[in-house]
Amino acid sequence: MIVEYHRPKTIGEALTLLGRSQPLTLPLGGGTVLNRPSAEPVAVVDLQDLGLDTLRQRGNLLEIGATVTLQTMLEAPALPPALAAAIRREATHNLRQMATIAGTLVAADGRSPFAVVMLALDAQVQITAIPKKVSLGNLLPFRSEELRGRLITQVVVLLNVRLAYEYVARTPADFPIVCAAIAQWPSGRTRLALGGHGPAPTLALDGPEASGAAIAAVSAYSQKGDQWASAEYRSEVAGVLARRCMEAL
Repeated sequence: MIVEYHRPKTIGEALTLLGRSQPLTLPLGGGTVLNRPSAEPVAVVDLQDLGLDTLRQRGNLLEIGATVTLQTMLEAPALPPALAAAIRREATHNLRQMATIAGTLVAADGRSPFAVVMLALDAQVQITAIPKKVSLGNLLPFRSEELRGRLITQVVVLLNVRLAYEYVARTPADFPIVCAAIAQWPSGRTRLALGGHGPAPTLALDGPEASGAAIAAVSAYSQKGDQWASAEYRSEVAGVLARRCMEAL
């Protein structure tokens, strides 16, 4: 339940509000999560006046402001097709027009197609009061601690990377039971991220070459059983999807 609404004009004002211990104060981007019914009283800090909605390409870098919506990112001309496919899988058209990039990553669990692909791309996250960008892979397991009283201001990905995404789901409208994304740099560096299970996507491989990607996928999901699929099924499918990604590259 939202008990307070604030709309600061500067990042400093926003951080002052977010730094309060009482009431629980959270940033509000598109509102797709915070507007859901909840018994817990929260104060919200609306970010729309902070100028964090810019999207620009600089060379091989795509710099995405924290409050850029999924739909705006989807419409970026240089977006890799596999990333566009993951965004379409993440949310419906109506939700994509509201959901922000930062909000989606902060709220993502292991079944988020967008988070899986961004993890494979080794997306870098700029956070207030932290001088260097933080890799998404290092941030995801510690989101609650790292972002307390702070804001994500920008997410950056490299565009000169080959990318593939594959998934298996019960229906076209469902989040994946298993999904895999592989990014490969001109140097040969290869990252494999898996999704479909747990509180965050899994980085299964980050190495100088692609050999062993399928084996890494099988191993990474060998214990990942839940109500949606057994560990045996998920492990086998993860290997198949990793091979498909490599073929697509």
